[in-house]
Amino acid sequence: MDNRSALDALAALGQETRLSAFRLLVKAGPKGLPAGEVGDRLGTVQNTTSAHLKVLLQAGLIRAEREGRSIRYAADMTGFRDLLAFLMEDCCDGAPELCRPVIDAVTCRC
Repeated sequence: MDNRSALDALAALGQETRLSAFRLLVKAGPKGLPAGEVGDRLGTVQNTTSAHLKVLLQAGLIRAEREGRSIRYAADMTGFRDLLAFLMEDCCDGAPELCRPVIDAVTCRC
């Protein structure tokens, strides 16, 4: 990941509805949710939901799959991992034990 990609991802997450949509899709797991359900759960109208999901998609944080006439969205954990790795690159000036709490906090306890 480069600076531009990281800035795009952070800007996408820097808006309340998009952050909520991303967190919702992370919770939904790899199966994801149809766009309409994302909108229903967030209380947003269809065109607003689509616009927010498009920003997240372009930032590489979610993926989309067409299912007939609807689109199912899911968190792109590779894109999210790449963002976290970029942010933590060269972490702690050679003292990896300082990074351990961050790594533990983001480790799934499913």
